Amino acid sequence: MGRLDPVIPPGDAVEDAKAYLRIDHADEDALLSSLIASAIRGCEGFTGQVLLRRGFVQRIGVRSDWTRLSPTPVVSVTGVTGIPVEGATFLLPVGAYAVDIDGNGDGWVRVTAPGAAGRVDVAGIAGLSSDWGGVPEALRQGVIRLASHLYAVRDAPDDPGPPAAVAALWRPWRRMRLG
Repeated sequence: MGRLDPVIPPGDAVEDAKAYLRIDHADEDALLSSLIASAIRGCEGFTGQVLLRRGFVQRIGVRSDWTRLSPTPVVSVTGVTGIPVEGATFLLPVGAYAVDIDGNGDGWVRVTAPGAAGRVDVAGIAGLSSDWGGVPEALRQGVIRLASHLYAVRDAPDDPGPPAAVAALWRPWRRMRLG
C-alpha cells in the first residue's frame, strides 16, 4: 500500500471498545488504543481500503502510461517528487505529471516530463472517512470486535483466532485487485 502514516485511533473508537468490553475506567486506554490500531490495520489489509484518512507516499517508476496507486480510496494527490539516479530529489512541476481519481477511489498517476527522475514519490491522502463516526458501521463493528478479542485473549495458548463475525462484517467491503 505504499507508506501510510501511522494509525492513530480516535477517542471515539476507544470509547466504543470500552463500552463493548464493559470497562468503566481509563487504566486500559493505552492498551485499547494500540489494539484498535492493530485491528484497523488488519481491516485495511483484509478489505484493501484505508479506513481513516491519512497521508501516504508511494514510490513508482517513471512511466508515460497510467499507474494505479495502492492506497484506496484516494482523496487527493498532494505532490510528486522526482528521484534521480544521482543528485538531490526535486518536486516535479504540476505540468510534468497527470493525476486522476476514478469513481472507485483509485488514484492514477502518469509522469509526462520526468526530467532527471527515474522514479517518483507520489504523496497524497487516502481513506474512507476523516473521522471514526464516518467509517461504515460494519467496518467499525469488525474493528471493535477484533480489538476486543485481542484484549480478551492476550496471547492465550488456546486462542481460537479472531471471531468469524469479523471477516463476515468486513467481507462486503473487500476490494480485490488482479495483478
